[in-house]
Amino acid sequence: MAISIVIPLYNEANTIPELINGIANTLGEMNVGDFHEIILVNDGSSDTTKDVLDEVARKRRECKVIHLKRNFGQTAAIMAGINHARGDIIVTMDGDLQNDPQDLPRLLDKLNEGYDVCSGWRKYRKDNFLFRVLPSKIANALISAISGVRLKDYGCTLKAYKKSVIQGIKLYGEMHRFFPIYATWQGATVAEIPVTHHARTHGFSKYGIERTFKVILDLIVVKFLSSYSQKPIYVFGGFGLFNIFLSFVCFGLMIYYKFWGGKTFVETPLPNLVVLFFIMGFLSILMGLIAELVMRTYYESQNKPVYLIGKTCNLEFTGEGQAQTCDK
Repeated sequence: MAISIVIPLYNEANTIPELINGIANTLGEMNVGDFHEIILVNDGSSDTTKDVLDEVARKRRECKVIHLKRNFGQTAAIMAGINHARGDIIVTMDGDLQNDPQDLPRLLDKLNEGYDVCSGWRKYRKDNFLFRVLPSKIANALISAISGVRLKDYGCTLKAYKKSVIQGIKLYGEMHRFFPIYATWQGATVAEIPVTHHARTHGFSKYGIERTFKVILDLIVVKFLSSYSQKPIYVFGGFGLFNIFLSFVCFGLMIYYKFWGGKTFVETPLPNLVVLFFIMGFLSILMGLIAELVMRTYYESQNKPVYLIGKTCNLEFTGEGQAQTCDK
């Protein structure tokens, strides 16, 4: 197997030597073959991480270093590493020594069983319960319920992927945790195993409880993309029709109070609500039409298909790819 290990780093100069030694020892015990690489992405660190990484790259040919020009965030750093990875298997992990390299063989064993993605589960997490563990549990339950992909720990960076299932995926914000969801959309099978989680011994966490709110907002985006990316008019139009319906309800109440309720139009807020709801509904439908044009431009300008083919029988591809035959 050709393995690429992608590690985003931000102000982790003190952990890098121990981390690299641990990964190298584990890979040596695994006998992974001729090719493996460790891609270290410096996400605009302000400490001596850059110098330490350059020194590591000089001493170890398997270590590939990417220095981002500024701090773009963990998701962007992971994407940079994946885009430059050459392995058939891609493993992502944190650079703060809280993930254990000894778990790598167990992740890869799951892929060998036929799974496309294996996600780590920090079953015994060594973090502050109130500010880290509890918000994470709530977020994981919410993500699982909305996405339909049942994982106990979306936030664990330690994951292994077959490269074929994540090629072409573009993530933004804090969406690296949603890789299993995007892979599932591609027809991938996902497994989850408990992994070791160590207490942080160097530095401090770069994330606080505010990250939970960012994850919730990203989850709304993921749900929208999964359900309505090809028909955005259903969201905007549905909201617009609901508002127009409310405007008619308010109009009916306004007429009722005028003739039978003993209140003039100026004595109730109903006329204003009629105008407000109708305008909101009309504008929402217009936004839905614009979103439909954008969606069509996205797919048609790049010749992107709106479907994915798993296998064909007695059919030769006229474009990219190779013909496949049915199993006998």
